[in-house]
Amino acid sequence: MSLGRLAALAAAACGLAAAWAAPAEARIERFAVLIGNNAGEKGEVELRYAEDDAAKMYDVLKDLGGFPPANLVLLRSERADPVRRTLIAMNDRVRAAVSSPDTDVLYLVYYSGHADANALHLGPTPLSLTEFEQLVRGSAASARLLIVDSCRSGALTRVKGGTSAPPFVIKLDQRLAGQGMVTLTSSSGNEDAQESDELKGSFFTHALVSGLLGTADADRDGAVSLEEAYRHAYESTLRATSRTWAGAQHPTFRYDFRGQGKLILTELPVHASLRSVLRFPRGRSYLVMRDASEGSVAAEVGANDAARTISLRPGRYFVRGRGPDFLLEGAIEAEAGQAIDVGDERLSRVMFARLVRKGGGVREAAHGPVAGYQLRTPLVEGDSPCHGGFLGYGIELQHIGIASRLSACRSGFQNEHLTARNDELGLDVRLSRSWDLPVITLGVGVDLGLALLRQRFETRGHAPDRHGLGGAFGVGAGVTVDLVRGFYLGVEGGAQTYVFKQQRESSNEEEVAPSLAARLRVGVGMSL
Repeated sequence: MSLGRLAALAAAACGLAAAWAAPAEARIERFAVLIGNNAGEKGEVELRYAEDDAAKMYDVLKDLGGFPPANLVLLRSERADPVRRTLIAMNDRVRAAVSSPDTDVLYLVYYSGHADANALHLGPTPLSLTEFEQLVRGSAASARLLIVDSCRSGALTRVKGGTSAPPFVIKLDQRLAGQGMVTLTSSSGNEDAQESDELKGSFFTHALVSGLLGTADADRDGAVSLEEAYRHAYESTLRATSRTWAGAQHPTFRYDFRGQGKLILTELPVHASLRSVLRFPRGRSYLVMRDASEGSVAAEVGANDAARTISLRPGRYFVRGRGPDFLLEGAIEAEAGQAIDVGDERLSRVMFARLVRKGGGVREAAHGPVAGYQLRTPLVEGDSPCHGGFLGYGIELQHIGIASRLSACRSGFQNEHLTARNDELGLDVRLSRSWDLPVITLGVGVDLGLALLRQRFETRGHAPDRHGLGGAFGVGAGVTVDLVRGFYLGVEGGAQTYVFKQQRESSNEEEVAPSLAARLRVGVGMSL
């Protein structure tokens, strides 16, 4: 496709509002049908967030898009027949509105759920893509916007001659006249649309809603246009899904429109007295959840977003900002008419290991090296404590920690006849469970290991070196304190039982016997 053709497509999509551009005094009436269905055909995995995504679109259109509640219909878990009847009934209402003098109509239809290249899967009942599109295209509205967030939804654009493309380049000096339709889809014709447990919604709708709340306002004029919303949704979806197992997901578009103008989907300053505004610093990405950390995701501000302001309903929100090796978290009370700067001082720093243990999909694991000092009490009577060091590596999962340690220490004793030096080289593995408190983290665990023991003597007589291999197992507890840049200070203590060959006091014979000892480790680690 030539650059000129792409520019024309861009101008047409952005110019969807031109149908009412001529009579400046024309009244604009807005209608929308939002459809969400978690269920698909037999054998398809039930979606978690499709119906919630439709509700999010409903809320943002009602709050910021100028869509009166009477002109909005939200359908959740409905089959094909109720959806078909609703679209036909809305077409009748649109036709009546258009017949009024000096009235232009914007008609928006949104769908989130299962689909393939031929049909929407509304539970066990299919609705063909051809019929679905015709029900929207056949509306008498001056401008129609169809948004489909589903697997292989790009068939709506691919089959009709559209193409996956990067965000539009807008040239408003191209004058066309007429009316038409734009179709936005969440994926290309051969891709699966993806949901995120962390976002509690689909990547595409999450990006689209966040953009409509303000982050897509690239020119910072207080309004989000169709072109800005698509650009933000495209880039954010592509960036987020490029890190998933399923791979990058490419939103698509198709246009059939003649006109010039700028279609505004949401306006921010007009509602400032009824809303709250959150402003975020540059350089980090932020998630905003409703009520608490486990609440639904209200919006996201990406690290690369030029617009750093979002408009929200008044209420309590939980904000999570992502740094290089930590998160910033905290609650925000947003009041109507209030603008809040969400700086670092409002949030608490949380290291990645704590994030893993909290769950929620932020990270699946934290891992890293640790090194420090070790002290073990004597294994045999008369010996001195064993001083040394250790080097290890640990992995923190949500419910359990796994750590391996390679350690070495030396002890000894001396009497009038000889001097003995005892060396130990050990390797152990610990399984632990941790609990995060406001300042420290407490953990308990069990460990199992092997120890290579060597005893050397210095004497006037003959005393050959002794070598032995022993096993060790025990229980212990630990405390860690987070420092800076992913580093932490850790202290581990525990009771150990060593089993190895020991010489009987009454003879020169050896026997396998247990020996109890206590071990203390103090080290500095790094979480990656």
